[in-house]
Amino acid sequence: MNYGSAQHTRERAHRMRLHLTAGTAVVTIVALAIYGWSYYLLAAAERPFSPKHELLKPSGSIAIKLGIVGVMLFMMIFLYPLRKRIKWLGRIGSAKHWLDFHVIAGLTAPVLIAFHASFKFRGIAGIAFWIMLSVAISGVIGRYIYAQIPRSLSSAELSLKELAVIEDDLSKDLSVQSPLSAQDFAPLLQVPTPAQVREMSAYRAILLMMVLDVCRPFHIARLRVRVLGWSRVLPYFGGLIRTPHEDLERAIRIARSKAALSKRIAFLSRSQQVFHLWHVIHRPFSYSFAVLALIHIVVVIALGFV
Repeated sequence: MNYGSAQHTRERAHRMRLHLTAGTAVVTIVALAIYGWSYYLLAAAERPFSPKHELLKPSGSIAIKLGIVGVMLFMMIFLYPLRKRIKWLGRIGSAKHWLDFHVIAGLTAPVLIAFHASFKFRGIAGIAFWIMLSVAISGVIGRYIYAQIPRSLSSAELSLKELAVIEDDLSKDLSVQSPLSAQDFAPLLQVPTPAQVREMSAYRAILLMMVLDVCRPFHIARLRVRVLGWSRVLPYFGGLIRTPHEDLERAIRIARSKAALSKRIAFLSRSQQVFHLWHVIHRPFSYSFAVLALIHIVVVIALGFV
């Protein structure tokens, strides 16, 4: 097996593990919501009379386990920064793979903690929860920014020269294989120049990146309509999902890759700058939650609630 094939196999195995983990988290959360729906809708004064109270109150047998799992998940996210300092951890997997699981753990933990608290956030525990939620939201933003920095499969950042070569190859493939003209692709491929991006504030640059990503599927749908007509794309959600037209879909796949790459090249310096700044902001919030969670656990144990 050659190197490229081995990398592809590892990527596919990673995606399977990632989907399994995310699916397990979603199923667990949905099951908890369905089971506890009638309890969580009750007012605080009515909850002690519910048959589910002994299970779902913060010190209940189910809720306490959810709190433990939630805190463990949140503590696990510190493995991601630690792998840069611990050699044997750094040799396991790639930074991108670790970051994917880091994000899932960071998103799942606040939800489990919310169930643990029965959606009542007071005192130190409440402050810790809102800090943890801020960490989770900022983590999603950080993962998005990270994805804007082009990398090879081995997670090494690509240089502008390497990116230019890839972009040029995509342009050639598109001109040869496309059933559409360059003018048809213009709205999809239109991005600001690196010089224009440098003139933008960081906030505006990130917002524009998101707008371009949101608009891309609609530009692609318009291309499908132009080639196939409305009647043939209606069964495919108006062109928002793939059609059986192989030549068109091959051209769209190339054009989508080129559009995404052109955007990443244009915003590269800004993405790197914002990502480094994000690290400075994200970490203190994580450490603050860890300290507050530890205080909460010590107080709860000391008062005999566990």
